[in-house]
Amino acid sequence: MSTWLLYAILAAVSAAMVSIFGKVGLQNIDANTATAVRAIIMAIFLIGVVAYEGNLSKMPEIIGEKKTFLFIILSGLAGATSWLFYFLALKVGKVSQVAPIDKFSVVIATILAVIFFGEKLSMLNGIGVALIAIGVVLTAL
Repeated sequence: MSTWLLYAILAAVSAAMVSIFGKVGLQNIDANTATAVRAIIMAIFLIGVVAYEGNLSKMPEIIGEKKTFLFIILSGLAGATSWLFYFLALKVGKVSQVAPIDKFSVVIATILAVIFFGEKLSMLNGIGVALIAIGVVLTAL
């Protein structure tokens, strides 16, 4: 199995657990506050991972690269808004509907990658993305 595939599968399993744990945890609290607490926990965990790897000294390097840092900031803001909306949707909706609709991001990201990066899709890839879009519509109904 390719390394990227293993990591992608682990990411999918982890993301699924975000939905399950989040839905249980959101029952009696504000979704935005829960998202903030989640972000703090994630930051502490990730700083621990970077420290364990011995890469804390590389942080100023990222901050020093203006373009890189700008896009890391924009990515962080996009991620934060995604989390806010995701937890708000989970608070009031069903996991079985919210999670698949959230995965419409796969379709949007693929389209944007074609437009901005010139990535090419094979016929099989295109069919797969179209099926994801159809699946999103079907789960929303």
